[in-house]
Amino acid sequence: MVKTDAKVEKNYDSLTKNQTLVLDCLKKARQPLGAYTLLNNLQGKGVKAPLQIYRALSQLAEKGLVHKIESLNSWTLCCETKHDASPIFAICEDCGDVREHLDEKIFRHLSNIPTNDGFRPDHAVLEIYGKCSNCA
Repeated sequence: MVKTDAKVEKNYDSLTKNQTLVLDCLKKARQPLGAYTLLNNLQGKGVKAPLQIYRALSQLAEKGLVHKIESLNSWTLCCETKHDASPIFAICEDCGDVREHLDEKIFRHLSNIPTNDGFRPDHAVLEIYGKCSNCA
């Protein structure tokens, strides 16, 4: 489950039916889910093809409502804080709890590292594995 302290209203207007279904499924799961798990959960609601899930996830990510956890190949809700920088995910190896942390300073430093060689980063994903306070 993604947790954060700060809260800001996100714009849920103009979501398509599939986007709403995917978002609601992630909210109910309270943990990251893969695209095929989402598809299995939503087949009874008219979602029939992987492309429908991937399209909805991509559009939700563009709106800042979900993030992909790259190492888990799964998707999670974005925290309720509006942010432009990539979050840092703390992932518990035991229970699977995912916490989203925001640190603009770390993000700026990470983004600047490869630019010395002329590389232009599009996005950064930082995932830290360990044990949450409940499992430690």
